Parts: sequence; C-alpha cells; structure tokens
Amino acid sequence: MSDKKTPGAPSRRAFLSGAAAASAGAIAAGTARAASPDPLITQVQPWAQELGDGVDATPYGLPIEYENDVIRRNVEWLTADTVSSINFTPIHALDGTITPQGCAFERHHSGAIDLKKQDYRLMINGLVDTPLVFSYADLERFPRENHVYFCECAANTGMEWAGAQLNGAQFTHGMIHNMEYTGVPLRTLLEEAGLDTAGDLKDKWVFVEGADASSNGRSIPMEKALDDVLVAFKANGEALRKEHGYPVRLVVPGWEGNMWVKWIRRIEVTEAPVESREETSKYTDVLENGIARKWTWAMDAKSVVTSPSPQAPITHGKGPLVITGLAWSGRGAITRVDVSKDGGKTWETARLAKPGEKMAMTRFYLDTDWDGEEMMLQSRAMDDTGYVQPTKAQLREVRGLNSIYHNNCIQTWLVRSTGEAENVEVS
Repeated sequence: MSDKKTPGAPSRRAFLSGAAAASAGAIAAGTARAASPDPLITQVQPWAQELGDGVDATPYGLPIEYENDVIRRNVEWLTADTVSSINFTPIHALDGTITPQGCAFERHHSGAIDLKKQDYRLMINGLVDTPLVFSYADLERFPRENHVYFCECAANTGMEWAGAQLNGAQFTHGMIHNMEYTGVPLRTLLEEAGLDTAGDLKDKWVFVEGADASSNGRSIPMEKALDDVLVAFKANGEALRKEHGYPVRLVVPGWEGNMWVKWIRRIEVTEAPVESREETSKYTDVLENGIARKWTWAMDAKSVVTSPSPQAPITHGKGPLVITGLAWSGRGAITRVDVSKDGGKTWETARLAKPGEKMAMTRFYLDTDWDGEEMMLQSRAMDDTGYVQPTKAQLREVRGLNSIYHNNCIQTWLVRSTGEAENVEVS
C-alpha cells in the first residue's frame, strides 16, 4: 500500500502510531482502551442477544433517539412571535450536502398553513394570452425536472454584521438548506398561458404571491423566470413538508430565500416590478449614507467551517483531525475552498468532496494533524466566476455598518487548546 499523502494530511501509518501511543494519553481515552481488552468487543452485548424491531415498527422512518439533539433551533429573543420568525438548520451536526427536510430551516411571515392538495390552485394572469388556473393534479401532468439547489435566507449571518454575536454555526449560518427539488419549470407554465400579449419580454416581470395570510409576494425579472425557476412539489424525493410550502412552492436558484415563495397561489406577468414590502422596506441593503440598494437578489459565494465549531468541539485530543464545512454560490459553482488555521495569515486548499455544482452546496474537508495549540479557523470560498469570498472589513468598506442582508463574510472560530470553540471577530 502506498504511504503517499496530501500535504498536511495525516497518513494511515501516522494514525496507527497515534493509536498505539494512546495508552500514554496521546489521544482520547476511548481509543486508549484499544491497548487492552475492550468489553464492547470481547463480551456479547444485549443487542446481539435479542431480536430488534420489526420492519413495520416505524412506517415512516425517524431518526434514532441517540441523535435527538440534531434539530432545528429558534432564537427566542429574535422575533416577537414564532409565527413570524425563523429557525436554523443544524449544519454543525450534518455531513455531505443534502439537508434532510426535517432539519431544513423554516422562515414564516404568518405561520405554516395547512393546505390540502385537493384544495390547491395556482393562477397565472396579467399580460398572458389566456389566464389559467392549475390544480395540483394538473401540475403533475407536465414534464418535470430534478435539481439540487441551496436556499439561503438573505438575513443569514446578518446578526454578525456589527461583530461576533451568536455562538454556533447553526445560528450564524443555519438559515440555509440544500435539497433536491422536483417540479415544473416556470417557463413551461408561462408558455402554456402564452406570452404574445406581453410583447417584448426583455423588460417584463412576474409577480409571485403566496397563499398564506401574509400574502408574501416578490417581483422576478422575466429573464430569470424563463431561465431556471421551478414550480416545485417534491423535495428530496418526497412531498414538501408543511413548513416548506406544501403542496407547491417556488424555487429560484441562487437567489435569496424570500423569493422562493411558499404555497404559491398566483403568478402575474407585469410591465414593471410591483415594489412590494418585501422588496423595498425589507430585503434591501442599507448603505452608509442611509440609501437602500435594492435588486441584490443573488447570494454571493460564501462558506463556513462546521466542525470544529462552537457546537462541534474537538473531543479526541491531539492528532488526526478532519476540518470540514460547506461552501455555496448563487452565481455559479464552487471551484475551490481555502482553510486558514491562523486567522487568515496563511491558507491551505481544502479537498472538495465532489466537484461543485451550480447554485448548490459543496462539502469541503481539510485532513490535518492538530498539535493541541489554539487555532483561528476560517474558510474562504471561490466560484467559477472568479469571485472570492470577502472579509468583513471588505464588505464594510463598501456598505458601512447599516446592513443586515447579504452578509457573506469570512467567519472565524477560535479553537482553544481544550478543543472548545467560540465565535470571534476577525475583520
């Protein structure tokens, strides 16, 4: 077997040497016991002496009780009431890139509504040749597509704008999920209604509206509507969850999550943007001079180390360590992620789990050897447009300190010699 390895990565031989030295306390006590008989190996355990659950014990599979801490979490003081609030994906406890629906963050403006498939209707009106109303069953008869996309709230990391605030990747970066969506391209439905009446499409828009009490609505340029927007009714192979817009939602790849209208009920072709509340007083970038910059829909390249992090400390002591995290870009595919252990002074190129995909999350790993010294962990993403994730200082130089939305700055975790980590400000 070859002993070649990437720079900075521990070899198998080094790992085994570390295990052999474990009895001297070199690494975690759990591994140290390997030097003497381990009853979990040498003795027959209860689970090997009795029958387990039958195949019908849980008709819909659930996570095992030992993983019951892997849940969405809310920040109680963030909003006045949970019906207009947000909870956060436990990204620190997940691996790979696909987010289970049961872990994917929620954002509601008037609560998650209860809408049956049989009662669902989608209307297309405005500057179309023939106004149409589709039932859920109608949508299922159109040719459908499958795509993996990330959905990120524009306010993700927003509380970190003025400094380190929340101690955990779940809370600083957890307003995001990455799922495989199944649905009908919006252009298919618009073409079914006919767009000759709209005339020249280059300056036309669509206004999309949800069926919930907030009537959340957003304007989308026709160019985007005809490109990759999806009217979706499945996620990760199953029906959408109630909190994610069951039975039908809009998917707007790469663009801020507020535009991914849930329980979508109406699509209107218009001459101009509607200038709704969610695209004027909200989801705009307030600059240093108090003027708000709007139409900043695309989510720029961003990344975060998910482990080690405040909710995922190092527990095994010195030796081989896997540093991992997530990267994404709303403008294309991630091509490279660098990791720094010293607060951005030096960088190492991480290993991508697989080539980056357009508008989807990418998992990165840096296999290294930890000497027990403090680290200032950072990650820096790059996409196929050449964009490089900025520091917080670089963002502030352009936008000042009034912003909330679209904060894609480099995040820093201080990892102490104990293995515990905390959120710190390194601009």
